[in-house]
Amino acid sequence: MTNKALKVVYPGTFDPVTLGHEDLVRRASDLFPSVIVAVAGSSNKRTMFSLDERVDMTKTVFKNLSNVEVLGFSGLLMQFVQSQNAQMVIRGLRATSDFEYEFQLAGMNRKLYPEFETLFLTPSEQFMFISSSLVREVATLAGDVHAFVSPTVEDAIKLKLGD
Repeated sequence: MTNKALKVVYPGTFDPVTLGHEDLVRRASDLFPSVIVAVAGSSNKRTMFSLDERVDMTKTVFKNLSNVEVLGFSGLLMQFVQSQNAQMVIRGLRATSDFEYEFQLAGMNRKLYPEFETLFLTPSEQFMFISSSLVREVATLAGDVHAFVSPTVEDAIKLKLGD
């Protein structure tokens, strides 16, 4: 059930990329011929990893998916989407609290770029509770994060925290 015409963008800060993110990207890569994981250079979030580190880490995680490309970006998402000639943005929803924010964002993005659509995906049940911010918190408090991130990401977190 692939739509050959669609190029989709899955944006986020991915600080760090979690198993929930991986789940959504793998599923999107089965649905669409081209998936761009857009790693945002966030000016309003204090990140554990630099943009370059997050891009490199995310590229490593998805290196085996031939139709997935990882790119860093800054500025408005819609400008990035247009620059990539993409038609759709994928957003992950874990809970109803995510929906309220994402619904507003989707409306604003549609106003800025009427030709594009937002597709909401929910992660598989075992990943519903995972968020990058919780992973960072557990890691900085010397907790074990191996159940929430890939081994590559776990190693990067340990290196960053000096473990």
